[in-house]
Amino acid sequence: MTNRSIQDIEEMGGAKYINPYTDFGFKKLFGTPLNKDLLISFLNSLFEGKEVINDLTYLNGENLGNSYGDRRAIFDVYCENEKGETFIVEMQKAEQQFFKDRSVFYSTFPIQNQGKKGIWDFKLKGVYTVGILDFVFPDNEYPKDSLRHEVKLVDVDDKHVFYDKLTFLYLEMPKFTKKEEELKTMYDKWLFVLHNLSRLMKRPAALQERIFTRLFEQAEIARYTPEERQDYEDSLKVYRDMKNVLDTAELKGMKKGMEQGMKKGMEQGMRKGMEQGMKKGMEQGMEKGIEQGASDERKKNAKAMKTLGLPLEAIAKVTGMPIDDIEKL
Repeated sequence: MTNRSIQDIEEMGGAKYINPYTDFGFKKLFGTPLNKDLLISFLNSLFEGKEVINDLTYLNGENLGNSYGDRRAIFDVYCENEKGETFIVEMQKAEQQFFKDRSVFYSTFPIQNQGKKGIWDFKLKGVYTVGILDFVFPDNEYPKDSLRHEVKLVDVDDKHVFYDKLTFLYLEMPKFTKKEEELKTMYDKWLFVLHNLSRLMKRPAALQERIFTRLFEQAEIARYTPEERQDYEDSLKVYRDMKNVLDTAELKGMKKGMEQGMKKGMEQGMRKGMEQGMKKGMEQGMEKGIEQGASDERKKNAKAMKTLGLPLEAIAKVTGMPIDDIEKL
């Protein structure tokens, strides 16, 4: 490793391997025909035998609508397998307000592209959209231990798959927590690589498959040309700036939420305290009034009995008043 390579790595925070969540990193590993074996291995692990890909052909990642002025779509990775099924693979770095809408919208392009002029029976080939998410779906849509979500058109009543040629697969990567010693399947190993690659300083012992030899070779920053390192550094800066903006926004949102919560809590506490205070005051007032009324009635009765000339001891016994108080009446 040259001194310049070492300096470049130090400038990138001491990382030895690229961050696959950056645009440069993701396309370097999965977006070129040179590395299509990496993408094939990753997709096969993701589909867990339900779909087996033997070969892929990369397609133009920029898709336009059917007429002038239509919205265009630019895919991170857009390819098709040997059966003509298409795959859209996206690295989604930040939550978007209409992320699901965007996924559905993007899936319509490979569907429309299958249309044929003239007589056509409308038979379509499968379309798969894979979203690798660097965030968690909002509002706790899925359980904490559920990170892989396969979505299809399903009959609401009996839950059977109504249409099996349109599939959306989402990975909530922040939920991945497995350690190296827990990696058993290729799926686990690929998720471990995606989640930890930029933090590794050497190839883990658990990743001995030949495909990971290729991956670590392609991910090693020291192997890049000066131009590639500059492109990666620029991409990494964009990624970090975006994360900082999002983290700051999240902290501000949390702070605002806490302030609003505290204000609301104080208002509710004061209101509840006043209500309880008034209730307690009324109860104490009523209790004191009853006691005072009873005392006045005892005094009145004691005075009447004293006027009749009854012994003080007898009056005290009947009214419960001390003899000294009776004498003062």
